[in-house]
Order: sequence, then C-alpha cells, then structure tokens
Amino acid sequence: MEALERSREHVLGLFRIVVGLLFACHGAATLFGVLGGPHGSAPRPAEWPGWWAAAIQLVGGALVLCGLGTRAAAALCSGSMAYAYFDVHQRHAVLPIQNGGEPAAMFCWSFLLIAALGPGRWAVASLVRHRRRDGGRPVPAAPMPTDTPSSA
Repeated sequence: MEALERSREHVLGLFRIVVGLLFACHGAATLFGVLGGPHGSAPRPAEWPGWWAAAIQLVGGALVLCGLGTRAAAALCSGSMAYAYFDVHQRHAVLPIQNGGEPAAMFCWSFLLIAALGPGRWAVASLVRHRRRDGGRPVPAAPMPTDTPSSA
C-alpha cells in the first residue's frame, strides 16, 4: 500500500492527462469534423448548446490536459457534463445504461474528482509557479543527501 500512496500524485497526473485528452478530442471532433466527426449533426457556430458544449470540451479538456487552471476548468467541464446528462440523456430514461448517458456521467464525475483533488504531477501551472518564485530563473536541483555524518 505504501507504493500506491507514493505514486498517488503521479497516477492523479496521468488520470488528469488522459481525461483531458479524451474530452478535448470530443470537442475537436464536433467543432472541426476530425477524429471521426461529431456524434450526431454538427452544430452551427455559437449554436446553443451544441457548439458551446464542444467549445468547453475542446478548451476545458486542453486546459485540464496541460494542467493550467486545472481546478476551475475541471469544475466547468464537470458542470457541462452534468447539464448534458440531465438535459439531454435523462429525458429518455433514468439510468445512464438506458439513456446513452454513460460518457456524460463518467466525464462529469471524473472532472469533479480532478477539481477536488487538484492536478497531480506534471501540471504546467506548477512549473510556472516554480519559475515565478525564483524570478524566472530555473530552480536548481536540491543537493543530494550524504550517507556520512557531518563533523561539527
């Protein structure tokens, strides 16, 4: 269990990257007709809610993927998927398995988890914070501990 706890931040970072990438791919498919194109008809520019949902998917997914404004972007993405589930899917049936809302439900809860736990490792925002603390200079590596006791 210690190994799992030590790798927590790494696993959370990988989770954030994968979820952000998958979400951004949905937005790109809908907005630009790539990666298999939109699921259903393509929305017209600025059309509510389809075009705006795709824009949130692309931009929000990319921000989460990179780790920039992760908590706010993840909260927005989670909310957009909650809206999609309750407005689009739940009309047809209550349970996600019945109404085709499984992806919306999974993305909603995944982004809520990211918003609550933070970005984990490899977030661009943490690199920016480290550079700002040092006046824009790269932060030097910490000295390696020695096995020999110091003489004082």
